[in-house]
Amino acid sequence: MTIPEKMAAVFLTGHGGLEKLIYATDVPVPTPTEGEVLIRVAACGMNNTDVWVREGAYGTEDDPSALSTWRRQGNTLTFPRIQGTDTVGHIVGVGAGVDPRRIGERVMVDFSIYNRDDDSLADIDYIGHGRDGGYAEYMVLPGENAHVVATDMTDVELATFCCAYLTGERMLERARLVAGERVLVTGASGGVGSAIIQLARARGAIPIAVAGLGKEAAMIDIGAEAVVTRGKGDLVQAVHSASGGQPIDLVADLVGGPLFNDLLKVLRPEGRYTTAGAIAGPVVQLDLRTLYLKQLEMHGSSQGSRADFRRLIGYIESRKIRPLVGGVYPLSDFHRAQTEFMAKNFVGKLVVVPDAR
Repeated sequence: MTIPEKMAAVFLTGHGGLEKLIYATDVPVPTPTEGEVLIRVAACGMNNTDVWVREGAYGTEDDPSALSTWRRQGNTLTFPRIQGTDTVGHIVGVGAGVDPRRIGERVMVDFSIYNRDDDSLADIDYIGHGRDGGYAEYMVLPGENAHVVATDMTDVELATFCCAYLTGERMLERARLVAGERVLVTGASGGVGSAIIQLARARGAIPIAVAGLGKEAAMIDIGAEAVVTRGKGDLVQAVHSASGGQPIDLVADLVGGPLFNDLLKVLRPEGRYTTAGAIAGPVVQLDLRTLYLKQLEMHGSSQGSRADFRRLIGYIESRKIRPLVGGVYPLSDFHRAQTEFMAKNFVGKLVVVPDAR
């Protein structure tokens, strides 16, 4: 195919509101350098990280309210930046050292920039933050991050998986969730939460969802054993009822905020707590006596390793997990897409596609 000189893209021009996201149609198409591939973007999923980075909402260890981006161990975000992690597309060009026979492959992007040769995530970055991502018609990335997935899912469906499911898989792997255990999932209707429900089932575990009013049936449909309606009555008692009085082995929390202490209360002694988000508030009060008297474990988790990504591909190819498309938006209507994303009136993932697609 003929590759144009210019493309459309959405630039993040600084920290702030939606006005910091600029849609442009005269952006130079990037050229792949050594070890890189150029893909024509077909679809890109939207994530909470996009919003928090735009808002500069990550704080610092010294000041939780400080304006800060995602990577605390050395900022790699520069403006303007094209965000977008969950990218699916076709390889249309290759740089030196990449087999030209890869041209034509449909690929799902592993968005992680690993910076190390092992599976440690101590020095990790991601595409859409440390380099340009998929909210564009074309993007370049390392060839090793472009993976063919043996599936007949559509581009939009495939674009719902990477960030949410990779994050969820890492949370469950680090917290050692095994078959037969019960996991309570907060924020269960969102991208990561709905992923965890399916990933828990793939491990033979029993997920119980905490979700907003009106989303209960959708949670059961994707695999939740029971649903606790958020904000309706006492959480501890509601979870006890939903589990039939059976112990909660793991809490997978994406919400934080006022729920935090109740989530520790519902855990059995020697239970585990894992978090990868805090959409209801990142600063919480912890009674250390609850932590040590109940012999609890706490895990913080973000993104996933190469091994986690390989397992994710296996789940997709074996149909152990399924896509949950909450809505599809053209790239030119990005402000509306992110506005509706922040409203959270959907289940699963919202996906952005270039207008021509």
